[in-house]
Amino acid sequence: MAEHLELAPDELTDTSLLLEDHGADSLSRIDILAALEKEFRVTIDQSELERMVNIESVYAVVTEAAAR
Repeated sequence: MAEHLELAPDELTDTSLLLEDHGADSLSRIDILAALEKEFRVTIDQSELERMVNIESVYAVVTEAAAR
C-alpha cells in the first residue's frame, strides 16, 4: 500500500488514515483495492472502500473476502 500512496513503508501505520493522513483519493483507493484483489486472489466489492480507512480496516476487509 505504501507503494501505491508513494510513501516510505515506515510512514504508513496500522491506524494512520489513508485519506486524511496520506491523501489517498478515490482513484488511489481503487488502485489499492485492485492490487489487493490481485495479490490475495480475492474479490472485494467497491462498496467496501468506505470501510477501508486505515491498514487495520483494510486487513479486516481482505480477511473477510478471503473467508468467502
